[in-house]
Amino acid sequence: MTAFLRAEEITKIFPGVVANDRITIEVESGEIHALLGENGAGKTTLVNILYGLHRPDSGRIVLRGQEVQLRSSRDAIALGIGMVHQHFMLVPPLTVAENIVLGMPSPREPLLDLRPASREISRLSQTYGLEVDPSARVWQLSVGMQQRVEIIKALYRGADLLILDEPTAVLTPQEIGDLFNNLRRLKAEGHAVIFISHKLDEVMEISDRVTVLRDGRLVNTVDTAKTDKASLARMMVGRDVLFRLEKPPVTPGEAVLKVNGLRVMNDRGQTAVGGVSFDICRGEILGVAGVAGNGQRELVEAIAGLRPVVGGEINLGDHMTTYLQPGDLLDLNLAHIPEDRQKVGLVMEFSVSENLVARLFSRLPFARNGFLFLDVIRQNADRLIKEFDIRVPHAEVKARALSGGNQQKVVLARELSREPDLILAAQPTRGLDVGATEFVEHRILDQRSRGAAILYVSTELEEILSLSDRIAVMHRGEIMGVVRPGEVSEEELGLMMAGEKRRS
Repeated sequence: MTAFLRAEEITKIFPGVVANDRITIEVESGEIHALLGENGAGKTTLVNILYGLHRPDSGRIVLRGQEVQLRSSRDAIALGIGMVHQHFMLVPPLTVAENIVLGMPSPREPLLDLRPASREISRLSQTYGLEVDPSARVWQLSVGMQQRVEIIKALYRGADLLILDEPTAVLTPQEIGDLFNNLRRLKAEGHAVIFISHKLDEVMEISDRVTVLRDGRLVNTVDTAKTDKASLARMMVGRDVLFRLEKPPVTPGEAVLKVNGLRVMNDRGQTAVGGVSFDICRGEILGVAGVAGNGQRELVEAIAGLRPVVGGEINLGDHMTTYLQPGDLLDLNLAHIPEDRQKVGLVMEFSVSENLVARLFSRLPFARNGFLFLDVIRQNADRLIKEFDIRVPHAEVKARALSGGNQQKVVLARELSREPDLILAAQPTRGLDVGATEFVEHRILDQRSRGAAILYVSTELEEILSLSDRIAVMHRGEIMGVVRPGEVSEEELGLMMAGEKRRS
């Protein structure tokens, strides 16, 4: 039987990096094929080649038994290949509907009529449990909402081969179930799906086969039914991975952060946080669970001084910080790991060493009277690169050249190395592989043991349950309840994330 897609001996070399080294992968019609690998293993490069965004240096692509040349994404779309990228391919000033139909003919050429598209987008939103407003402008949306737009865009174009890169990161367990049901329906109808995920439970549940990459090379392709999570993790990172976190007991101290009746608006002038109150003590992790786009981003940005507060009060230690700027909060030893590492966490055109002092460059020991101490900055970078396992050839590489996981490690290294009193961690493991996620989680627990207070926002329920001492569930800007991990199941949390308040 001829494979629906066969990529043979694919090799792609970037300056100084062999991203793909003679990789061969086959995907059958009616198959969900998972693609696994660490950050930087070559997964994104490979699927970008399959989507026409890169051209291989050698190798060939055979689709439906015919060799094809994919010179652009337009070629791929014309051949029935759709893709949802890890880093979104959206135009921020345009609306959701405009982004989804971009490059497609209008039913009323030369006029642009978005009404049919908007109706179809609304239908897909309901079918797949992905709330999105077709008229909203993309720049106003959270990272999670933007990912939903990408999922809908791929579904809207009706691809025969659908490449999904981390498609479930913003969904509740119930919505993930709905999405998986739809993927199974696509599979039953003969569609081929390439499913990229760092969630091994999802891979085991939804895929028929798994291809594992490491350091740009093919490790193996296995039948999902004949493997397990431990074996897949070992193939990915080359060592055994502990899936159960050992969380040492810590007795919480005094309250570090107190939030009372906080009200915050979103970019569209609507209430995003509607009167929430909570506190976090030293040595405590307060997890915030919820579907992305329910006020978590605005909550974190308000506490970090990046978004104005319209009501309520924020206190950090003995200081009322409701209206302070980020620089003032830095003096009060607050660390912020933003959810969007590329737009907020890093300056992409700066080097790794520059990004590691990005918030501190005007202060001792890195500068005095406006003069930078370059030797000290380089020594700081060399130390943190080693301590946080940032995989770069040298400290002067630009941040944009790093994989997503290594970009996140730069942010973590800068923020956590200062031993902060309060840590605002927004999606710190988003897009990270199982090994990097394990590393980040252990660093967060180390900070907890040291006595830091941590606000930990994540859409990963398993992560929230394993890390948190208490969990606050947000839905449409309100807290549905605060629970302890041992007192609640994932299903109960999912219902709270969908708007069901916790009974006292």
